[in-house]
Formats: sequence, structure tokens, C-alpha cells
Amino acid sequence: MENENPIRRQLNPPRLAVVGAGGWGTALAIVLARAGLQPRLWVMEDDICRAIRERRENPRYLPGRPVPEEVEATQDLAACLAEAEIVITAMPSHVCRAMLERMAPWLRPEMLLVSATKGLEDGSLARMSQVIAHVLAPHFPARIGVLSGPTFAPEVARGDPTALVVASHDEELARRVQAAFSGPSFRLYTNADPAGVELGASLKNVIAIAAGICAGMGLGSNALAALITRGLAEISRLAQAAGGRRETLAGLAGLGDLVLTCTGELSRNRHVGVELAKGRRLDQILDGMHGMVAEGVKTTAAARELARRHGIEMPITETMYRVLFDGLPPRQGLQELMLRRLKAE
Repeated sequence: MENENPIRRQLNPPRLAVVGAGGWGTALAIVLARAGLQPRLWVMEDDICRAIRERRENPRYLPGRPVPEEVEATQDLAACLAEAEIVITAMPSHVCRAMLERMAPWLRPEMLLVSATKGLEDGSLARMSQVIAHVLAPHFPARIGVLSGPTFAPEVARGDPTALVVASHDEELARRVQAAFSGPSFRLYTNADPAGVELGASLKNVIAIAAGICAGMGLGSNALAALITRGLAEISRLAQAAGGRRETLAGLAGLGDLVLTCTGELSRNRHVGVELAKGRRLDQILDGMHGMVAEGVKTTAAARELARRHGIEMPITETMYRVLFDGLPPRQGLQELMLRRLKAE
């Protein structure tokens, strides 16, 4: 084939499972099928599984994007994981631990586990790779990587050029995933800093809600540029304090993902901010998203608590917490941010 990945021609394609058929999980299955793999996709909902099998479409989370025949949709978790060499977890962060506990009987030490979830666990504030390691620790030491970068699921599914990072302390895992997944429209870079990658991926959603508020208030490019820049400073401080590398946040999983989520019309977190600026209540906004998850809402509370544990100042995050959970009017929050004590950059 003319567009065949030259790296993959040297390898036997790995058996692949994707757990979670939201927009992102489905998009990953689509792009990996196009790259010559045959992923099994675990689907929770009866109607969605049936639609993918019969109409080759996920009408709820990725409407209008054809799902290739090579994607095998199933509601049987054991069948999905059977003989898989690489397992991608693409479920929302708040169900990650429970899903991994369900998956554990069918996971094996030699499997490569790749988290594609962007978020922090409620209560423990753990990153998703830490949740995986904790759940599987009584069984075996898991081989874990994380996949992140500036991605909107519909654009990935459409075949638009996309660049991501696969991060792991396990260099062999990162290189195997990179070689297996990379193709003409999907390029992976390796990284040895999963903490920085996961924290960048999670915390940018908080800033994206603030960006949506700016857009909903009709503010211009000056405000957005300042927000992105100061938001990146907050994210970098906390990521470094929590074990990440500051330079990671200048890459795809940091600045790249932050810019996309703060400026892109497809961002669910930005949408929440736009609607908040219009005066709508948070519960109304979330109810109107019809099952779509805006990870930034839960992440705002987790990020605020994590910052306090590490003694890190995060004024944008603190303000967003008050807007989301304490009823602070967005315009008042903006004014308070602008009138903070003056300081050096």
C-alpha cells in the first residue's frame, strides 16, 4: 500500500483492545483500524454497540464518522481483552478504577496498558497511570504508558494530521506503541515523563473552561493570550511540584493541548465556560451535554486540592473553582484576577 507505515512493515501487527467507546475511544479505534490494525472495542451501551455493528457508526458520541469493518465492537469484556497485546483505556476518569477492577481478571503481566484518559481521580487525586498501577499491584507489576496530545476526536476520526505523545518509564513500551500506532495521519513521539504528560493533559481542561468564559463574555485575543500564558505557568508549577518535568509542558501534551482546548470550537470544557458566561447554571449545562463528559469540571476541584497539598499558587484554578462550585459570577472572578497583587512574571 502506498501510504503504509514503513515501520509497521517490519513488525507483526499487535492484537489490540480499546476499552471505552466514547468519542475518543471510538476515534482511536477508527484511526488504528485505518493504520492496518484490527482493534476490538468494548462498548458499554447496548444501542451503541448495535449501531457500530449494524450501521458502522457511533451515533451518540461520534456521529457521521464511519467505523471501519476492522473494528470489532463487543460488550463482552473478556472477549475484548482475550489475547490482546496492547490495551488502551479510554473511559472517563471517574469510572477508571471500577473498570480496571472489572478488567483485572483478564489482564496479564505481558500486556502493554496505555491510558488515554485525561483526568485526576476524585479523592485520591491520582493520575490514571497511578490508578492502573494501584489496582493491578496485587496481581502483577503493570507495564503502563499514557497517550496524550492536542486531539479532537472528530478530527482524528476524519483522518486529519494529528501528533501525540506516548509517555512511559518503560522505554520499550513507548517505542512499541509508537511503532504500532504511527501512520500517515497519526504521528506519535515518545516521552519518559508520564507525570508531566498526564498533569498537562488534565489541568489544561481547567484553563479551557476559563477560556470559554472569556469567549462567552466577548473578550478578544489579548485576554485569551494572557489566559493561556498564565494558565501554562500554573500548570507547569503544579506539574513540576508533583513530579513532572517543566519542559514536558512546553510540548504537545502541555502547550499543544492547552492551545487546542482553549481555542477550538469542539472543546467540551470551553463550551462549559461559554455557557457559564451566558448565566446558565452548571447543572443545566452538564445535563444538556447528553452524556458527553467535560473532565475539567471534576479536575478543577482535584487541581485545587492538589495545589494546596503542594503549596502551589494557582489563582486561575482557584477562581474557576469558585465560579463552578461557589456561585462566583464570572465577570467578578475576572476582575479579581486582574486586581491581584502586582508581581514579577
